[in-house]
Amino acid sequence: MKSKKNILRTVRMLHEENLDVRTVTMGINILSCADRNIHKTMKLLKQLINTKASQLVSVCDDLTAKYGLPIVNKRIAVSPVSQLLEGHDSSAALAIAAALDESAKKTKVDFIGGFTALVHKGITQGEEILIKSLPKVLSQTSKVCSSINIADTRSGINVDAVILMGKILCEIARATAEKKGFGAAKLVIFTNIPEDNPFMAGAYLGSGEPDCVINVGVSGPGVVKKAIDRLTKLVPNCTLDDIAEEIKHTAFCVTRTGELIGREVANRLGISFGAVDLSLAPTPRVGDSVGEIYQALGIKKIGAPGTTAAVALVNDAVKKGGAFASSSVGGLSGAFIPVMEDHAIAQAVKQGTLSIEKLEAMTAVCSVGLDMILIPGDTRPEIISGLILDEASIGVMNKKTTALRLIPVPGGKPGDFVDFGGLFGSGTIIRINCSEGNEAFIKRGGRIPASMTSLIN
Repeated sequence: MKSKKNILRTVRMLHEENLDVRTVTMGINILSCADRNIHKTMKLLKQLINTKASQLVSVCDDLTAKYGLPIVNKRIAVSPVSQLLEGHDSSAALAIAAALDESAKKTKVDFIGGFTALVHKGITQGEEILIKSLPKVLSQTSKVCSSINIADTRSGINVDAVILMGKILCEIARATAEKKGFGAAKLVIFTNIPEDNPFMAGAYLGSGEPDCVINVGVSGPGVVKKAIDRLTKLVPNCTLDDIAEEIKHTAFCVTRTGELIGREVANRLGISFGAVDLSLAPTPRVGDSVGEIYQALGIKKIGAPGTTAAVALVNDAVKKGGAFASSSVGGLSGAFIPVMEDHAIAQAVKQGTLSIEKLEAMTAVCSVGLDMILIPGDTRPEIISGLILDEASIGVMNKKTTALRLIPVPGGKPGDFVDFGGLFGSGTIIRINCSEGNEAFIKRGGRIPASMTSLIN
């Protein structure tokens, strides 16, 4: 039974602390649409998505009115598109992307993910076609998002795929040069990609999931920050373990709220409920920032020694609180550090207290990785591949998800300001202190094998 105290606490989160359901994402298995005739595939794909998701937005809007809880984004994530491309050519990739974009617009969702390839052990013909089509796809569509998994803990790192992605990322930036390389913001390069992640741009429906499922992402950085503020005001000498306990209790309440919404959406649509992802995913708004949480902990300058420990504390407490609240916690669930989407972290990059090297250290203990980071437009593909390899190594060795959304800004130099607007935010191009010297290592290609710890159960 819900106590009066818990009800009032949730009401306060809604009206004073920016609590929302960041995304309701419908996963759809599209393998039944495969056909040798690409026009038939496109027709089947649009029919399937339009049938399954036609009521998604209206149901979410009804629940927002019922509970007064904003559902910020409504999204679709399909099973990997690369599986539909086997036996086809590059024109098929563009045709399917256009069909996905059209379906997203018709169903009125914000984005559609799943333009995905899983190449951690090798690259099939269909996967190669998908990857090489990305510059055109991400420049010619408005709602399609892509994810590529280049490594996992059991298999190691596919360096050949990493080399290819370094080149493709530069091509995507050039193809969207008039938008400051914005196409790269719709691509995530993963290690240990989760199959039930509801957040874009990395959402897709994994092979172990139902044919149609609802996954929910609930984000409450403002809620967590306010909880810490109240505790430190009430108990000025509180310890870090006291703060960790407060974060866990707060995460518990937020997770419960997300699961309530997710299950009701699923019930109304007559499909399965999958998971609630409790990730502290910020927005550019003041008061909705993960960086502000670290400042509330006492890290006044983000990037100062101790920042990585603060990230670890928050990430662990959020995961523990969410796991206690629900048996359906999934996705990424933890603390994001997307630079452009978090005003406090973006400000730290602008001020120079937060470098790309420090960000990389923070990714060893955060929920994802190097996320929404602007880099100079003349960054060489080998340097980008090196950054991908470093992040992949962190993920493989630590048995965790890591990812990159790096945005080379054509013509952009360190210190230049770029504004994408909306949830994508704004930021300063970060300096890459070492811009050469790894070419011989990268060009060797092949694979970096999995570590022994990953092979011992």
